Amino acid sequence: MFDFKVSIVEEYTPFFISGALLTVKLSVIAIAAGFFIGLFLALARISSKKYLSIPAVCFIESIRGTPLLLQILITYFGVIPLIMRKPDGVLAAVIALSINAGAYIAETIRGGILATDPGQMEAASALGLSHFQAMRYVILPQAIRSVIPALGNSFVSLIKDSSLASVIATPELMYWANAANAQYYRVWETFITTAVIYLFLTLVTGRILGVLEKNH
Repeated sequence: MFDFKVSIVEEYTPFFISGALLTVKLSVIAIAAGFFIGLFLALARISSKKYLSIPAVCFIESIRGTPLLLQILITYFGVIPLIMRKPDGVLAAVIALSINAGAYIAETIRGGILATDPGQMEAASALGLSHFQAMRYVILPQAIRSVIPALGNSFVSLIKDSSLASVIATPELMYWANAANAQYYRVWETFITTAVIYLFLTLVTGRILGVLEKNH
């Protein structure tokens, strides 16, 4: 017989709320940092200078070709100890999520740049703009505008992917779901509640992004 104990959900509600807030915070920081990382990588990858394009390609493919979980573990156990003595799960999660998001966003932005009409660059050059000025004022604004929906999808995916940070004791939403399950061994109350919260976060985020896209 199905038995759902509301008391467990009530007990962990404050923890679920704090975990959800940290999940959103991690995702916002990672998508913002990932955007600038991705922008730099995209420009480096399409550069005619091999010393920029080759490292960018290697970095992007390395990140996209390895599991995010592995990247989080390497960051937490390998990178963080190099810069500070005490392990910091939140910092490790931010770094790993930002770099991972940056690699995928780089390909998204690169696709937007390559999809821009080549005549735009020629027209900018005819007006006397340098390559850098043409890219900054003409190409990039159009490219980024065209990939806004894809960037929105990346943010939604990041909310779900941030759950992997629970393996390094980052107190986000999934961490508290595991904590509640470890205490009571109750799957329905812990994981179904957590699933509903993730669904709420992604649906609300999707709606907000949809409105922003229409008003852009």
